[in-house]
Amino acid sequence: MIVNADALQVYGCWRVLTARPSLAEEKQAPHALYGHVAQHVPYSVGDWLRELAPLLDARPGPIIVGGTGLYFRALTEGLAEIPPISPQTRARAEARKAVAGLSGLVAELDAETSAKIDLQNPMRVQRAWEVLHQTGQGLAAWQRQTPPPLLPLKACAAFLLDAPPAWLNPRIEQRFDLMLEGGALAEAQVILPEWDAALAAAKAIGAAELIAHLQGTLTLDQARAAAVIATRQYAKRQRTWFRARMAGWQKISAQR
Repeated sequence: MIVNADALQVYGCWRVLTARPSLAEEKQAPHALYGHVAQHVPYSVGDWLRELAPLLDARPGPIIVGGTGLYFRALTEGLAEIPPISPQTRARAEARKAVAGLSGLVAELDAETSAKIDLQNPMRVQRAWEVLHQTGQGLAAWQRQTPPPLLPLKACAAFLLDAPPAWLNPRIEQRFDLMLEGGALAEAQVILPEWDAALAAAKAIGAAELIAHLQGTLTLDQARAAAVIATRQYAKRQRTWFRARMAGWQKISAQR
C-alpha cells in the first residue's frame, strides 16, 4: 500500500497541480489518503496521523511517501496533543495578518517558538500564533509534552531523496509545463467560483498564480514564471528543513 504524506495531495480538487498519482498509477497498487478531503475542509497533521494509524497494521507494511516534513516528524517523533483551534481564533489570526502581515504575526509569537519554527512559512507562523492565542501557551511548550510516536525511526526504513538545486531546478520548470499540459489550468477554472486564498487547499503552489491568470491580473506566462519561482523557493526551504530535522534518515541521491 502506498500512503500519502503530502499536505496538499489530500485535497480532491487538485490532482494535476499537486502531482498526485495518476489513475493509471493508482491501479498498480493500493493507494491511501490521496484526494479524499474536500477543498473547504481544514486538514491538520493530527488528522493525518489519526487516519494513518490503522494503516500501519497493513501487511506488508505501507510505503509512506511525500514531501511534508512535518508529517514525517510527527509520525516518527510524536505530535503534541494541542486543543483544536476555534473558528474565532482563526478569524482573529486572519484579520491580524491582513493588517500587520506575516511579520506582525511573527512579532507576537513567544521567543521559544520563534526560535524553533520556519518564520518564512506563513502556515507554520499562523498555526503558532493561533496556538498561543487560543491556549495561552506557546507551540514549543506544547511540543515538550509530546507523547511517543506512532512509528519510531528505529522501527522503519527511512529514506530521504537528496535533490541538489542544479539537478532539481530545471526539472521544476519542466514539471510545471507538464502540469499545464495535463490540465492544471482546468482544475483552477473549476475552483475559481469558490476560490478562497485563506483555505489550506489554496496553498498548493501554482494555485494562486493560475487563479490570478483566470481573474485577468496575470498573463499565463507570468503565472507560470511566478509558480516556478515559488516552487524553487519552497524546495529551498525543504532542503533546509530536511538537513535540520532529518539528519538520521538514509540519503538517496536523486541523480542516480
